[in-house]
Formats: sequence, C-alpha cells, structure tokens
Amino acid sequence: MNPASPAPVAQAPAATLPAPHGNGAVIPRSEPVNLRDLGGIRSGAVAVQRGVAIRADDLSYITDEIADLLVTGGLAAVIDLRSPGEVGLTGRGPLAAHAVAYHHLPLMGDIGASVDSEAPVLTHEVMGEMYVGMVERAAPMLVTALNIIAYTPGATAFHCAAGRDRTGVLAAMLLLALGVSDEEIIADYAKTGPNMPAIQQRTSAVVGPLLLGMGFDYEELMRRTRLDDGPMDVSMRILIDRLRGRYGSALAPLQSAGLSDATIARLRERAIA
Repeated sequence: MNPASPAPVAQAPAATLPAPHGNGAVIPRSEPVNLRDLGGIRSGAVAVQRGVAIRADDLSYITDEIADLLVTGGLAAVIDLRSPGEVGLTGRGPLAAHAVAYHHLPLMGDIGASVDSEAPVLTHEVMGEMYVGMVERAAPMLVTALNIIAYTPGATAFHCAAGRDRTGVLAAMLLLALGVSDEEIIADYAKTGPNMPAIQQRTSAVVGPLLLGMGFDYEELMRRTRLDDGPMDVSMRILIDRLRGRYGSALAPLQSAGLSDATIARLRERAIA
C-alpha cells in the first residue's frame, strides 16, 4: 500500500475483529481508505518530509498485512484521537502486536456529545464551527500530540474514525506549526472529499452500532447531513479564520496550553526538508 494514495475499500475482508466486550459483534477488517503521508506539502520554498506524520482513517481494524506494511515502512507511534467509546468497541487492533507506541488522546469525550437529534442539518459551516470549539476545548491534547510527533524517532500516524474531522484538526495544527500556508492546509483537508463514500462504507460497521447504543439512528443522521453539498474546504477555512480572528494567531490556543517554541523548532527540524 502506498501511503500517498488511499486504498480502495476491501471487497472481501481477510478477517474479522471481535469487539473487545465480548458481545458477539464482529468488525470486518479492511484497508484504510483515507490514509496519506503529509510529506510533500509545501512550506514556503521547502517541503514537508515523508515518514514523519501520516494521517488516516481508523487503524484499529486494518488487516494484518496493512499493519505489517506500516511498521515495515517506519511507523513508530500511533495517536488515537477517537472517543473512549470508540476505542472500547474496537480496541487497538492489529498494530497492538507490533512494537509501536500507542497514545490515546481523545479530542472529544463521546461522539454522542456532538450529535443532537434535534439539531438542524449538518453542513460544512456547522463542522467548521465545531472544529473551532474542538481546538479551544482540547488544546492540551493537541499540544501533547504535537510533542509526540516532534520527538518520536520514526513516523507517527494519527487517526480518528473517518480521518476527516478530528484528524483534520490535528493535521491543521501540525501544518500551522510547520509554517505551511492556509491554502496548502485547506487543500490537504479537502483531499478527503473524494474519499467520503468509501469512508462512510468502511466506518458504518463501527459508527452505526456505536450510535445505536446511544439511542441515535445512524441512517437518520446520515439523511440530515449536507456534507456532500459543495466543497468541503469551507470547514477548514472557518477554523483557521475564526481562530486567527479571535486570538491573532491560529496556534494561540495551543500556545496558551503549553505548546513551546522548542517543540515548534523540533517539529520543523524533523519535518522540513
């Protein structure tokens, strides 16, 4: 698998992953469909190096073959941005069998907390405002994540469920710290757009039962979304503009939570070619 390009949805998963709580549920193992190395993104006249930071959709139910490929390719650490409920459903998955550091840094306490059955339709604008709140509330987690990436002697992969929202927020904070322009950050975020049908297919086996257990109808929620309407770059543009407008710098909430100049310098030393 080439981390620079998403893999197709596996039509016939090689195996299933039993849910950790022993409730009889099984989760089909499959290749990630929204995985990419952030290497190659421009930061001024230079580029981010490959093999430092990889963003992905859920890595907890990948196949053994994909886990082997990631480790062979230099993966040294995983940052899991999912909620405790999501982690409780699937565990760490096949990467737990490898010498890969694992860090659970949930950017929200419960995915159900972000779901309001009475809320209006979910749009790119609504997502952008949600990202702003995520940065403000979870700044300490994001600072920890950036320190992990800065000091891990190898590649760090970070993921949530879809590799879009929580993963997109961390990717944006990392790229901001590396001095990448707003337009490059927004362009990276928007690369997830074409992958959304495959992402929804892959994650439904996990997210559907999880939401159902919280009293939400997954299919009804999907009908209330408008995330297929128009370009998704709106969400990331709102995040960056709102943070800069409120604080003067989009990184200010993280700096207030402990992001140091030394960590930013270390990130640039590692990641800027």
